[in-house]
Amino acid sequence: MLRDVLIQKGLSNREAEVAELVSKGLSNKEVANQLFVTEKTVKFHLTNIYKKMNVKSRAQLIVWCLPHLGFIESEARVEAAPVETAPSAAPQAAALTQTIPAGSATVSGSIMGNRGGNSDIGAMGI
Repeated sequence: MLRDVLIQKGLSNREAEVAELVSKGLSNKEVANQLFVTEKTVKFHLTNIYKKMNVKSRAQLIVWCLPHLGFIESEARVEAAPVETAPSAAPQAAALTQTIPAGSATVSGSIMGNRGGNSDIGAMGI
């Protein structure tokens, strides 16, 4: 699906393959190994992809491709599914943990014992 969209945008088959693999989180080295080419070739393709897609970075390419990757819809369905918890446990759990999105992962920290003041979560002091 993503590959078809990229080809319609003017990318070659190989450029679309590279863009798809990069969008799935593979490094240049991993893309090169999977496609049996050198890292230099992957960088060459990425330069052409950036020009054709009118993006300036790997991050912008990934953001552009995300809606076209198949796993986004399935993640949305998983997040929308109700989570069963005991009625009395839910307020306590919400008060004890704060979750901050960090790219494709999340960073969680306990704020127990620090209610009302500055909460220092982790080493970054967020």
